[in-house]
Amino acid sequence: MDKTEATKQALMVSRLKNSDSAAFDSIYRLYAPRLFGFALNLLKDRADAEGIVQEVFLKVWQNREKIKLHTSFESYLFTITHNTVMSVLRKKLSEKKYIDYLHSIQMPVSEDAAIAELEWKDLQQEVNAIVANLPSRQRQVYELSRDKGMTYAEIAEFLGLSVNTVENHMGRALKFIRAHL
Repeated sequence: MDKTEATKQALMVSRLKNSDSAAFDSIYRLYAPRLFGFALNLLKDRADAEGIVQEVFLKVWQNREKIKLHTSFESYLFTITHNTVMSVLRKKLSEKKYIDYLHSIQMPVSEDAAIAELEWKDLQQEVNAIVANLPSRQRQVYELSRDKGMTYAEIAEFLGLSVNTVENHMGRALKFIRAHL
């Protein structure tokens, strides 16, 4: 990186540390596509990669006043992205191990229970197909609530919405799902 670029970067980080939202927007536009590509390469899943980038920039904004750079700001962002990806992969691995463990200790099931489990899986697939047709924001709120287990308050903070707006999106999403089942 040349001296001019380093100076621009230092100025941008300084503005970010002072809660300049325009600087944050510029940083996001500059780095989000590259961080997305990096996360996608590691995760092989677009939705997860998009979520990682959102989480990285949420962390940057929440901790903007504490940023202390020992390398370039770009390296700082890629390090946060890498660490967040590794955390997600560890979580997925531990969830898979737990599910595998549960399956290994599962008692033999009766025919009725087996049928009920198949019906449940069919219903889950149907719901997933319906969720895929939800408007973007409603789908995002639904998935953060149901898949990630986030509260409405956490979702509101994460997406920069009011809790009431999150509740409205969730209500509409559930109404849409019920109407299409």
